[in-house]
Amino acid sequence: MKLVNTISEIKSIISLQKQKGTTIGFVPTMGALHEGHLSLVRRAKTECDIVVTSIFVNPSQFNDPNDLKKYPRTLESDLELLEKEQCELVFAPTEMEISGSEKPDVSQYDFGPLESVMEGKFRPGHFKGVAYIVHSLFEIITPDKAYFGEKDFQQLTIIHELVKKYELPVEIIHCSTVRESDGLAMSSRNINLSEEERKTALLLSSSLYRAKDLSNSLSPLKVKDQIIKELQSEIQLQLEYFDIVDSEKLNPINEWNESYHVRACISAYVGNTRLIDNMRLIP
Repeated sequence: MKLVNTISEIKSIISLQKQKGTTIGFVPTMGALHEGHLSLVRRAKTECDIVVTSIFVNPSQFNDPNDLKKYPRTLESDLELLEKEQCELVFAPTEMEISGSEKPDVSQYDFGPLESVMEGKFRPGHFKGVAYIVHSLFEIITPDKAYFGEKDFQQLTIIHELVKKYELPVEIIHCSTVRESDGLAMSSRNINLSEEERKTALLLSSSLYRAKDLSNSLSPLKVKDQIIKELQSEIQLQLEYFDIVDSEKLNPINEWNESYHVRACISAYVGNTRLIDNMRLIP
């Protein structure tokens, strides 16, 4: 495994590989790696000749400076994990290397309603920052395939739109959310949960499973109302949203026959930690 910190070096390495006809798999991360990230690396290794994993905590996607400040940075242990997975290349640039001394202009990225609902409503500008860094990394790495987990489902929808809008020559690969044995979606933020908060956090995934069960007998609106009512009674959890949406356009679903692909999405604070999750309800 080789660690690279500069754009010029990573481009040079990849250029040489592509001259040999090597297929490049790419796993972009912000570090603090867990089994979810590693599962993406493993999937990429089965489908590509070499795998590049990036580690970069992107300031432009944080609308809360405190959230950026407390985001876990664990480069040494991340590298150890990637070494065990036999990841060929790790790209870990500095902020200066990516953006220079100027704050990046993300205003060019406009995804309309896709970026104004759910996460976009509570994190204004977040997806513009995501689009900026993903677009930048795609241009640097020039991967054949890029791997993303479905836990950040709205982000995945935005990335698909980014690729389409800018006609980027990369295939986006969806990978299922990896969960702990008790159902909690794996997240770099889980490390911030106390023992009691960890138990409370299970309400996110259990609510999604309950919504799936209720979908057999109730309308989408009634399922949503029931889940919100139950979660609002939990004093240790602060619900931001629970929505049932079409998977492609993220439009709210009023009747089950409105879309063949329906997801329930949730966000909540447990203590000071913000968590998200989602689950496919149909099909």
